[in-house]
Amino acid sequence: MEKVIFKATKRTVTGKQVKQLRRSGELPAVIYGTHFAPTAISLEAHSTGLALPKLTGSSIINIELDGKLIPVLVRETQKNYVKNIYTHVDFLAVSLNEKITTSVTLHFHGLAPAIKNFSAAIVHNIDSIEVEALPNDLPEKIEVDLTKLAKLGDAIHVRDLDISKNVTILSDLDEMVAVASATHDEPVEGGAGSVEPEVIEKAKKEAA
Repeated sequence: MEKVIFKATKRTVTGKQVKQLRRSGELPAVIYGTHFAPTAISLEAHSTGLALPKLTGSSIINIELDGKLIPVLVRETQKNYVKNIYTHVDFLAVSLNEKITTSVTLHFHGLAPAIKNFSAAIVHNIDSIEVEALPNDLPEKIEVDLTKLAKLGDAIHVRDLDISKNVTILSDLDEMVAVASATHDEPVEGGAGSVEPEVIEKAKKEAA
């Protein structure tokens, strides 16, 4: 992903006065971290609002403040869904030399042969996993190749994911990521029974 830089200024406005800040086209935010004192900042609302949806929980971005670049992760966002605008952002400052723990989104792609050959339904059990790595080694997302699901009962587990050796998986390696399930009550080959053909969403929502 292209390097993202948000230009920011320190913010002294707090409380009810923040509404006026938003009316003027600014987005209030805060940066905090283990080695970084909590700092209230202000960002240009329009450009920041366009960039935020493209980021994941493991996207390292830089905030330019007082002539310095601060590497951060987006930790929480608040949004007015009626007006479709962000109202506040929390950033976690990170050290590029220290490993961090975070969730990485799974990106499912490819057509499973089990769909064409056995009319299977592909059940997604999870859509992110927890990992530990240096900030610059964090993947934006982890690819899950569904073409590996050739027949009913075939499954992809966390241990099967293709991840860099620089990244340590903290999630249960035996946890199922996706499975080719029967669409009715037929027994699944290699399994104890059938799995309901539905997508189970267990995402950690980054945006509030």
